[in-house]
Amino acid sequence: MSFLFCFLTFPALSMLGTMSGLYAIPWCKESLLLTILMSVIGGSIGILDTGGNVLALYTWGSEAGPHLQALHFSFAVGAFLAPIVAQMDSRSSEPEELAGAEKTNQSVLKSVPTASAASTTPALNDHHNEGFLWSYIFIGTYILFVSFFFFVLYSKSSSARDKAKAPVQDRLAKYHWPIVGLLFVFFFFYVGAEVTYGSYVFTYAMVFTEMTESQAAALNSIFWGMFAVCRGAAIFGAALLSPDTMIVVSLLCSAASSTALAFFAHYRAALWVGTAVYGASMATIFPSGIAWIEQYTAVEGKTASLFVVGAALGEMCIPVAVGYLQGRYHHVPVVMYTVFVISIVTVLLFPAMYKLANWPQQWDLQEVSDRETRKTLLSNSRLTEDEEEEEHVRERNDADFEVIEINDKQKNSLTDTSCRIPGDSPAEISLQPHLDDALGNSPVIADGSPGKQNGSVDWEKSE
Repeated sequence: MSFLFCFLTFPALSMLGTMSGLYAIPWCKESLLLTILMSVIGGSIGILDTGGNVLALYTWGSEAGPHLQALHFSFAVGAFLAPIVAQMDSRSSEPEELAGAEKTNQSVLKSVPTASAASTTPALNDHHNEGFLWSYIFIGTYILFVSFFFFVLYSKSSSARDKAKAPVQDRLAKYHWPIVGLLFVFFFFYVGAEVTYGSYVFTYAMVFTEMTESQAAALNSIFWGMFAVCRGAAIFGAALLSPDTMIVVSLLCSAASSTALAFFAHYRAALWVGTAVYGASMATIFPSGIAWIEQYTAVEGKTASLFVVGAALGEMCIPVAVGYLQGRYHHVPVVMYTVFVISIVTVLLFPAMYKLANWPQQWDLQEVSDRETRKTLLSNSRLTEDEEEEEHVRERNDADFEVIEINDKQKNSLTDTSCRIPGDSPAEISLQPHLDDALGNSPVIADGSPGKQNGSVDWEKSE
């Protein structure tokens, strides 16, 4: 099963699972069955989240920053629009006479026994269920429609599926799993703080600052609205800024805004401004974190799933802990102190991750430079040896040339001497040394006359 097959079909199958759960929930009457359906939806959304991030990294590689921001911007838009659609469906399905019926039922509930009140409740619940039924059907149908695009995309890319290759294992960093573990913890705290503040800011505004319900709802909308708007703006910002820069700016802004919220939230202006800045600063951290780690190591399905699991655990555990503590300590703004502490933790975690991700590279660069230095020294020593050998060769050649020149000079001197002897022709002089060598006799005797053998030769010539 190829990499492309997994990450094109898994999102489609997960969306089908989500669609099935949404279609079945309105008809569910048992709590156990509802728990199972919600678990199916949660697992399907987790697979979709993991597959979407890894598919973006696989498709665009180091240039996936804007595309990851667009992917997570769609999450924010969906979270913003889904409650509006559900609210519109529930209101549109409510008939005019229901308002009068509710007023009548409210007056009846004050004077009629509990059994009579209970008899009027199923009719209202059935009517509300009918409104929510259409909400689930509408969202489920939309998800079904989108899932078909993944199957079409898979069928169109079947020719390229065989050529697709999984991420190269050589790209794994030296400390791959420690970096992944730190980013797991980082996402745990980051997503936990995001969901905690978005869930409890409404209650905080009403309890600690005595806002009206509409004002508290507006404050909550400011947080999520700035969150969605900044994720949309980050699509263009990621094309200009590196993931490192975006994370650092976001962490500094979240630290500053959480500090203001923790210690100055009793001022209305600080609460409004701090909420807006905090929502904006939290928008880009998750997609920028995934784009950041992809620069240093390969992000595969297993790695991305750990990030999603860490985010899901933070989303599940931290709000529960904050709710428990807030219930025990009513007069302490646990929510604001929690986001302040988490912002400090994330500010400290990222430099540790950055140092761990870059330290092996610096060490490898030093090793590479040392190897290059050794190669340079070896090459220089080899050049020195070659130069010495060439120098010896030149000396030997010069010596040979000197010998050849000496021999040439000797020959020339012998030729000149033979030319000065009278009565001898050049031919005789040139043949005489060879004949003398062949006969083994010296060519000249002490008195300068020819020897016996030479005399016989001359006699033969005279004849």
